[in-house]
Amino acid sequence: MQLSKFTDYSFRALIYLADKKDSLATVEELANALDISEHHLKKIIHKLAKTNYVISIKGRGGGLKLGMEPKDINLGEILKITEDNLNIVECFNNPENCPLMTGGCKLKYIISNSLEKFIKEFSKYSLEDIL
Repeated sequence: MQLSKFTDYSFRALIYLADKKDSLATVEELANALDISEHHLKKIIHKLAKTNYVISIKGRGGGLKLGMEPKDINLGEILKITEDNLNIVECFNNPENCPLMTGGCKLKYIISNSLEKFIKEFSKYSLEDIL
C-alpha cells in the first residue's frame, strides 16, 4: 500500500506549521519549503482548514497556522481525511468484478483486517509524536 501524495504532503504541511507555531506561514512559503506545487498545496490546505486542523487567515497579514495543539492532531484521523480511497483492492469498490466474491472470498477479509490495523497503528500517534 502506498499513501497518496495528498496525504504525504498533508503530513509534511502539518509538521511545518507545527515547527513554525509562533508565526503565520503563507502557502507560497510552505510550498517552497516543502518543494510542493503551490496549486496542489492549496487543495490540501483547503481540506485541512475545513476540519479545523489548519486555520487560514485571509487578507493582508494573513497566513496559515495550526488550528489545534499538535498533541490533539491524531495521525490516523488525518490519514482517513486525506486518503480519498482506502479500498486497496478492486473488490472493495466493485464486488461484482470478482467471480470469487460470491463464494465467500477470504482474501478480502485479510486485506480489510490488515487495512484496519494499519489505520489503527497510525491512530496511536499524534502530530506531537513526530515533531
